[in-house]
Amino acid sequence: MKNRDLYLNQLIKFRDKKLIKVITGLRRSGKSTLLLLFENHLIASGVNKNHIIRMNFESFEFDDITTYKELHAYITERIADKNIKHYILLDEVQQVASWERVINAFLVDANVDIYITGSNAYLLSSELSTLLSGRYVEIKMLPLSFKEYVDFTDSGNNSHPPVQFNQYLLYGGLPTIVELLDHPDTIGPFLEGIYNTVLMKDVIERNEVRDAALLESILKFIAANIGSIVSTKKISDYLTSSGRKTTSDTIDNYLKMLENAFIIYKANRYDLKGKLFLKTLEKYYIVDMGIRNRLTGLKGTDYGHVLENIVYLELLRRGYQVAIGKIGTLEVDFVATKPDEKIYFQVSASMMDETTRNRELRPLESISDNYPKYILTMDQTVFNDYSGIKVVNILDFLLNTYSA
Repeated sequence: MKNRDLYLNQLIKFRDKKLIKVITGLRRSGKSTLLLLFENHLIASGVNKNHIIRMNFESFEFDDITTYKELHAYITERIADKNIKHYILLDEVQQVASWERVINAFLVDANVDIYITGSNAYLLSSELSTLLSGRYVEIKMLPLSFKEYVDFTDSGNNSHPPVQFNQYLLYGGLPTIVELLDHPDTIGPFLEGIYNTVLMKDVIERNEVRDAALLESILKFIAANIGSIVSTKKISDYLTSSGRKTTSDTIDNYLKMLENAFIIYKANRYDLKGKLFLKTLEKYYIVDMGIRNRLTGLKGTDYGHVLENIVYLELLRRGYQVAIGKIGTLEVDFVATKPDEKIYFQVSASMMDETTRNRELRPLESISDNYPKYILTMDQTVFNDYSGIKVVNILDFLLNTYSA
């Protein structure tokens, strides 16, 4: 079992803090494995296994626990000594009705440290947020980064990043993919199964969607247009041309549902001069390239926008808030911010062509502040600095092997 240190270290950092640790993310992105890794960490640090209560509600073992009272009784029965801290690890806990009440009760009344996972954003909505206001921390889990993918696929340190990157772009970064690489014909059916499960359980059933075909059409449109400015009118026009009429409200609702299931991510536009977020013409990115390729059939693949999608997710992993920058009529691909940090990024498949190079440089040159500015490209070039704007190879950026 491979480590996911990025996320495991976050759990370790928050261990024994009076906060509920909430791990969210797409199904099969590694949340259950992360809980197992953390359980192993607890045991290695001296915690008695009897003081760890781990439940996976997708397992048949817990099929009979469907109400919050049954869940409360099960956990209470296993807390043998109330003077000893117990660790409660609950996987896909949203399967239990009114589970929030149990979590809140144990947080208030028991000597416990609680960790929960879930596959949609509703885990932190409504009643839970009200009950636990300021008493939980969310750890947002994504499929494997390219660096993790390389670590997972290396055997005997035979690393071939360009070859691995092409695989990564084709098959995506869901951890199970690594186990299927020896039999590539099994990857398609696996991705199809994940996609259908996520769409059915986390979107259609959860939201009682009446028109599943319309929902899927919207998702396919987003998958084919990652990194492009999207509006409800643009989607509506596309659907109308395909013989499907709908309303802007329906499109907005379906997009929100897909976001809440962690299938797509929205990047808002930020006016760098006016210093405000714009409410229209946002862009969308998809959580995994393998799922995207199943949706689009690799037709009309825009390599530049695919690279943009990869960089966007990587910036999220590194803890940045990410927006699209607008400066006059020009656009900066990403404005990545933390409370004490800001970085500007352009993403371009190649900078070799002079026209392309000037087009990518111009928005960054128009920014008057002194925050770092990068162009990320697939080129291997000796020219790595244009008046302070650094040019970095995308693989070096993803593997963190470049010097800032």
